[in-house]
Amino acid sequence: MSVKIEVWGEYGLFTRPEMKVERVTFDMITPSAARGILESVFWHPGLSWKIDKIYVLSPIEFTNIRRNEVKSKASGSKAKAVMNGGKAELFINTRDDIQQRAAVVLRKPHYVIKAHFDLNENANSSDNAGKFQDIIKRRLKKGQCYHNPYLGCREFPAKFRLYEFETVPTAYANVEKDLGYMLYDMDYRDLNDIKPMFFRAVLKNGVLDLTQSEVHK
Repeated sequence: MSVKIEVWGEYGLFTRPEMKVERVTFDMITPSAARGILESVFWHPGLSWKIDKIYVLSPIEFTNIRRNEVKSKASGSKAKAVMNGGKAELFINTRDDIQQRAAVVLRKPHYVIKAHFDLNENANSSDNAGKFQDIIKRRLKKGQCYHNPYLGCREFPAKFRLYEFETVPTAYANVEKDLGYMLYDMDYRDLNDIKPMFFRAVLKNGVLDLTQSEVHK
């Protein structure tokens, strides 16, 4: 069962993993980020989302911004010490830890995501694809979500709606763009050895076709 969802926003940041400190975005939304948007609208343990195609509706444009971030992380060892009766600070003082970092972000990203879902081993006898399809479309039409979807980072919220047209006009008709290697998703099958998966992203006529892409670990 497939569905099309239109998503757009002011900015997007789909961070390249090879960039360590300064944030630099991929040229477009990654498949894992697209799946995250769909899961924010409807998630159920009995289904698994699969991204089929991503249509680019606006030209790929970059801009530079500076963002305030904290340089520290919450300490798991401190939390464990407090749980065992010790004393430690469990908070991060943003006034002391704040720092500015530059970021290269996408400006006005706009996409149509075509995806389908499969019932998995967690589905029970009362679950069926038709029921899920009706729920998903109803939620998209009403703008309902479990949490606000975002375009790579939570400070860049995404607007969304059900896309109900057959054709999708893209920004790159009759153009082929090689976007290089892009993050596809994370492989969680072995929780002790979580691995990233990449693929060669080629935008043909403004469409990233994931059904034709070869994924590499």
